[in-house]
Amino acid sequence: MSLNKDRYQALVSLLEQFRSEIANTQLATTELRQRLASLKQFFVQQIVPLTEQDSREQSYRTEISKQLRLLEMDITFFQGARQESTAQARLQTIRDRLTTLIRYCDAILRPEDTGEKNY
Repeated sequence: MSLNKDRYQALVSLLEQFRSEIANTQLATTELRQRLASLKQFFVQQIVPLTEQDSREQSYRTEISKQLRLLEMDITFFQGARQESTAQARLQTIRDRLTTLIRYCDAILRPEDTGEKNY
């Protein structure tokens, strides 16, 4: 596996772990922010410097960056939730956003599964 793929696989592992922790435990907002900071730091240090092999990968990388920023907003909205039902809805939004991020990474790792070809 190439270095690029290794790094994307590591990002997937971090995302899946985060999603699992949200589903199985009650994380405080500070913990959510710490996890997000770790994800963003990994992305900036390990993924951004990679040289993309094609424009498709660059497009996904741009989307991943955007989704990480939106995840930060989701956590801010979660923090502002005053009712339990709202907090649960916000947590579901965070889980959905993490799933989207995982799918983007999977599309980079396995382009043949998405119907795209590497020539």
